[in-house]
Amino acid sequence: MKNFFLGLLVSIIVLSSVVGGVFLERFRITKSESVKQAVVVGDENKVISVSEKASESVVTVSVTRETLVRQPFFFDPFGIFETPDNKSEKIQKDIGTGFVVDGDGLIVTNKHVVSDTGASYKVITKDSTEYEVKKIYRDPVNDLAIIKVDLRKDEKLAAIALGDSNELKVGQYVVAIGTALGEFRSTLTQGVISGLGRGITAGDMMMGQSEQLENVIQTDAAINPGNSGGPLLNLSAEVIGVNVAVAGSAQGIGFAIPINVVKDSLSNFKQTGQFNRPQLGVRYRMLDKDTAVLNDLPEGAYIVEVIPNSPADKAGLKRGDIVVSMNGKKVKEIKGGVAGVVAKLKINDVVEIEYYRERNLNKVKVTLLPTQ
Repeated sequence: MKNFFLGLLVSIIVLSSVVGGVFLERFRITKSESVKQAVVVGDENKVISVSEKASESVVTVSVTRETLVRQPFFFDPFGIFETPDNKSEKIQKDIGTGFVVDGDGLIVTNKHVVSDTGASYKVITKDSTEYEVKKIYRDPVNDLAIIKVDLRKDEKLAAIALGDSNELKVGQYVVAIGTALGEFRSTLTQGVISGLGRGITAGDMMMGQSEQLENVIQTDAAINPGNSGGPLLNLSAEVIGVNVAVAGSAQGIGFAIPINVVKDSLSNFKQTGQFNRPQLGVRYRMLDKDTAVLNDLPEGAYIVEVIPNSPADKAGLKRGDIVVSMNGKKVKEIKGGVAGVVAKLKINDVVEIEYYRERNLNKVKVTLLPTQ
């Protein structure tokens, strides 16, 4: 009998251990799933917070053009009726995005969004309030523009916070907001930074324009025509780039101009009332080591175009020259290349450029002048 009770006690202990183990295991699984769910909700809350903070500062850019409207053709065998003449009408259309950087009415967008000097433009806020664009500054080097709108007395726009594009890391989460395809205002997409320091051919298929851009941010956040000029934001709701639409058929790839390129222009405008910032006046493409070795050329910045009457033009630089060093430092070692050097200098600063032409190295001193 004693052995019977002892066996029964052992069985109860074993059974309790098994049941208790199952209970604890279920508890651990439930707890793990709860933590996982909390993380997902936490990430969602960050994106929602970015949208709520930034959307008030994001605007749609609209253009108004004289457009020829063809009258319908009808067959008149007896010639009784007069054929109606084609007429021109003013048609307004959403074409891009911008974001407010100063409450007094300064807005950043892409140059190609406001490239038509014969058209008139408006910006439209999230609550559908429209403002006439009174002044436009178009950067001759980068695909950037700063536009000014007039506000009513004591009126202010919601300015967005600007981040630091020099501190970006590949893999960092980002959010883009804009008027996708020129139709869907306040569209939000999210992704990560896929690459830094890219060189691309950028533009807008809607406008039929493109140009070379260097040192841009690559992201997998969806950026479509109409998103051009809108902000690329970090999860602190700070702008770290200006979105551009990319020529070509790439999918899942978007690009943005680093916000630090814009900062100096804004600072100068607030101090002087002008949009000027220093410019060298070249468009270039970086030659990597493999390309340079293959073509028996030095590494550096291959000049694709020299802007007429720019400092580079006046100094004698030409298309096909390769900028090897600036102020004694190799361009290949400089973060941001030529643009990175110019961004840190001021109007009337002198930069010494060493360049390669026809198998010879030459040096020239260039005085940086304001953009025109």
